[in-house]
Amino acid sequence: MELLLLVTIFVVALFLGVELITKVPPTLHTPLMSASNAISGITLVGALLAAGSGAGALVNVLGFVAVVLASINVVGGYMVTNRMLAMFKRK
Repeated sequence: MELLLLVTIFVVALFLGVELITKVPPTLHTPLMSASNAISGITLVGALLAAGSGAGALVNVLGFVAVVLASINVVGGYMVTNRMLAMFKRK
């Protein structure tokens, strides 16, 4: 039953994330990436907890996949933010 709850939360979060990103105009993607780093960090902490929970092999694998994807998102977000801030620095 707990696995079903975790999978349901994962699917709902995936659906809402895709809907949010597709509804944002392209001109706002960079500020959105900057603002979503905190949310991605929270997702990363949750994924680490799921991966290390020992609740079963499937939960551990899904947690590991979530850790990898959230890590890519956090690193990419910081890279985009750094580029955006570098555009406004005086040379």
